[in-house]
Amino acid sequence: MSKSSFVIKFNTYGYADLSNKISNALNTRFGTASAGKVFVAVGIMQLIEKRLLRFEDKIGDLLDFDLKDIDKDITVEQLLTHTSGIPDYYDESEIDEYEELWVDFPNYRIRSNRDLIPLFIDKPMMYLRGERFQYNNTGFVVLGIIIEIVTGMSFDEYLKVNIFSPCKMNGTGYYELDRLPEKCASSYIYDEDRDTYRTNIYSVDGKGTGAGGAFTTIGDIEKFWDNLIGNKLI
Repeated sequence: MSKSSFVIKFNTYGYADLSNKISNALNTRFGTASAGKVFVAVGIMQLIEKRLLRFEDKIGDLLDFDLKDIDKDITVEQLLTHTSGIPDYYDESEIDEYEELWVDFPNYRIRSNRDLIPLFIDKPMMYLRGERFQYNNTGFVVLGIIIEIVTGMSFDEYLKVNIFSPCKMNGTGYYELDRLPEKCASSYIYDEDRDTYRTNIYSVDGKGTGAGGAFTTIGDIEKFWDNLIGNKLI
């Protein structure tokens, strides 16, 4: 824990593996879904600090694939601030559950940011860039791709080298669901019809992307925020 923290007691609850009754521990790694967007945002800010990227850079100049009807003048800043209007592959105002995405497109095929391109590339803009704020998952997938183009590294490797390792976040990373390391908790969805729980392995991406999906521990999250607030990352 950080020097500024005052801890009275540690405790853990629940199961990392419900079927086998394996309890959660302080070093259990949990899938974090969209919470991982903050790692991508910091990675982008680092590149801007290094002058390898600018807020005003446009996706039409950065990306290496055909954007079709997507506005090529969308900026990095608009992607970061959810004001780009780029079509969202998971529009939470229209789709209730993330697993609905995989009815016709198998989730196990999603192993990188680029694997998500088919899910948004043929959709129309949601609104004119800069017109308003609307939470957007595609924007952070595109930011993940931008990190890869600018650095020549996979986005998760870049985050490991420039965020996780410097912060000593040894329990954090982007893992494939069929190749999970030790101490990863299973995630569960309540099944109302059967009044029981099922794992989410058929409901989320096969591996996390810029939109989310990092695994981390409670201790690593504290290390991240201590380093970020302490100006050690940007």
